[in-house]
Amino acid sequence: MAAKELLDRRIDRRECAASLAEFVKRGWHVLEPGAQLKWGWALDAMCAHLEAVTDGRISRLLINVPPGMMKSLLVSVFWPAWEWGPRGLAHKRFLSTSHEENLAIRDSDKCRELIKSRWFQNRWPIKFRQAQDGKRDFGNERMGVRQARPFTSMTGARGDTVILDDPISVNGARSPAKLQEVAETFTESLPTRLNDPQTSAIVVIMQRLHERDPSGLILEHDLGYEKLILPMEHEIERVCETSIGFRDPRKEDGDLLFADRFPRDVVERDKKALMAESGHYAVAGQFQQRPVPRGGGLFKREDFNIIPAEPPGVTWVRGWDLAATAKDTAAYTAGVRMGRTNDGRFIIADVRRGQLSPAKVLTLIINTAAADANVVRTNGGSIRGSLPKDPGQAGKAQVEDMIKRLAGHRYTASPETGAKETRAQPLAAQVEIGNVDLVDGPWVKAFLDEVELFPMGKFMDQVDAASRAFSELVQDTGHARVFL
Repeated sequence: MAAKELLDRRIDRRECAASLAEFVKRGWHVLEPGAQLKWGWALDAMCAHLEAVTDGRISRLLINVPPGMMKSLLVSVFWPAWEWGPRGLAHKRFLSTSHEENLAIRDSDKCRELIKSRWFQNRWPIKFRQAQDGKRDFGNERMGVRQARPFTSMTGARGDTVILDDPISVNGARSPAKLQEVAETFTESLPTRLNDPQTSAIVVIMQRLHERDPSGLILEHDLGYEKLILPMEHEIERVCETSIGFRDPRKEDGDLLFADRFPRDVVERDKKALMAESGHYAVAGQFQQRPVPRGGGLFKREDFNIIPAEPPGVTWVRGWDLAATAKDTAAYTAGVRMGRTNDGRFIIADVRRGQLSPAKVLTLIINTAAADANVVRTNGGSIRGSLPKDPGQAGKAQVEDMIKRLAGHRYTASPETGAKETRAQPLAAQVEIGNVDLVDGPWVKAFLDEVELFPMGKFMDQVDAASRAFSELVQDTGHARVFL
């Protein structure tokens, strides 16, 4: 063997043992022989945090980065191979999972290809077990294993390290049922896939797609994850800092994440294409790692006007959105009192809301109707209420019973028509031109928090109720009504 080859191997072993980034750079040609590797500080940051997981300084890691940042290659391919080889941890067991099994298998096979390559074996010889040497699962003679599974079907697989790479697809994030399935798997099943609850690690790497995606659950419930969140364009108010001493080095608002690979013209081109296909929410999630655009989506917080008190003589409608469970994870029942003044301004004066049982929902509506009537007696004007009517027989019976119990109050019932976003558009148009006021009160923050995230937020009850009230104020919907 030539002296130069021996020297190269020694240098590779030394440099790669000290740095995951060096391992990726030196091993790149094995998997991507025809592609030039472009490197940037964001890749260094991801490697540094994965090294911290290897060293035991981090046991839970969340990485949110835009598409094209080599996230799967870094986390699911190079990192397990680096632990087995340069770090001498060939006994480690990895479970890698994604929303589609073929994606998990793809990365498992690439990892296997890298470890079996002549370049790797000449530096870190590892023997594979013949009984476990496939594209999906493979193992070595030191009992290390790398397994690949679809995220919602991980039964029978465990790992010292679990890699969760894109647990939900873009289309899946549009489905409440799929979001719920993924949330339950993440919170209930995933922790049971660890070999040791105290020392095993979980790494989640994904793009933001919805407030209720696994990243959203991690952020909302503070699940103990270190959070490396790197938007394509810098947002000063969201600068990322982590416990290992990392701080996003960008200084100016709008600075790019990886200008050598994604220069300004490429970013703008890709944003335009993504916006044409999927809208502002897709750009916000996939590029900026937020479920809604900066400042809000359909509704922007700053477009609402806050006033100290409601004026007299207003025409009011209390619009309701109904739910019938007291579980703290379920939807809310919400009632929004909205009015229209003589000069055409719209005012939201009060929101009543709760996660309630059917009996308590009825009590809330009856008590609210009485309170609304008292407001009208005091300030003048008029008030009526509007309830949604489920087209099924049980829904009709429920709302008819409610209206009977609301005798003395002017309440109507009508079915919902169209998608939630479609129903909210007319109100959003008035908000955008500054024609909607909010009467200052304890409900305002929760209302603005919800509408700002709509329709990608966890809850949409207040928006639905407000849309119903607005529709009743501006037009006769044409639906049959029951008046008492």
